[in-house]
Amino acid sequence: MSLINTQVKPFNATAYVDGKFIDVSDESLKGKWSVLMFYPADFTFVCPTELEDLADFQPEFAKLGVDVYGVSTDTHFAHKAWHDTSDAIKKVNYPLIGDPTGKLSRNFEVMIEEEGLALRGTFVINPEGFIKVMEVHDNGIGRDASELLRKVKAAKYVAEHPGQVCPAKWTEGAATLTPSLDLVGKI
Repeated sequence: MSLINTQVKPFNATAYVDGKFIDVSDESLKGKWSVLMFYPADFTFVCPTELEDLADFQPEFAKLGVDVYGVSTDTHFAHKAWHDTSDAIKKVNYPLIGDPTGKLSRNFEVMIEEEGLALRGTFVINPEGFIKVMEVHDNGIGRDASELLRKVKAAKYVAEHPGQVCPAKWTEGAATLTPSLDLVGKI
């Protein structure tokens, strides 16, 4: 079963951000758009490239009112240590959630049980706490924050414009579609 249009399950976790530890829960996600980006582990290879890329785009997400979170099965202490020692991770100014029990990774169905690590999973959550976009793939394939930003904009557009849909490669300001019988077989 897909997680699309399901509500985020209850969770409580600790994250590292801006030199401090903070509590994050499913309630923290409500009232605004959120992105949860799961990654396998701190102190690895592809992960810092993704987190740094997301940090570069974080101001664009913030302009849209979107909170960004990184999540791995490491502890919040490991996140702090990684932040203090990696030039790439020093750029990260969004919370890095620790999920050492794997509960959050299991809730989002990205846990690799035999490894105790999360798959690369990206989830866009609406202000009501429902998952609107999800992407999960092999851990050898890094993600692109610019494509994630496009998907967030499309999800927000569709939510704000009932009856409209965004076609392939849609970008902000481009034409959308209004599904109707008249379009069947014409596109």
